[in-house]
Amino acid sequence: MKLTEDEVRYVAELANLRLSEEEVHRMSQDLGQILTHIDQLKALDTSNVEPMAQVLFAADETATLREDVPHDCLGNRDALANAPLSGAGYFKVPKVIER
Repeated sequence: MKLTEDEVRYVAELANLRLSEEEVHRMSQDLGQILTHIDQLKALDTSNVEPMAQVLFAADETATLREDVPHDCLGNRDALANAPLSGAGYFKVPKVIER
């Protein structure tokens, strides 16, 4: 599957990435190869392949799943106790997206 350079630029913009023209060209080829490989994997017949692991199947004696027991919620004060910066009952974090 061929991925156009415009599509790569669009996805990079959505991810807030700045790519050089060389990187756009390389990513277009690399992502195209990945998508081609995924298409090949999707074409394989897996109807006779048993699942390796699935939590919805019956668990045997060695299952490491814990009982789902309700607990009291962590209070706001306790949740913010070790926060480097908090205020008004919330975690404060530095601004990371600038446009």
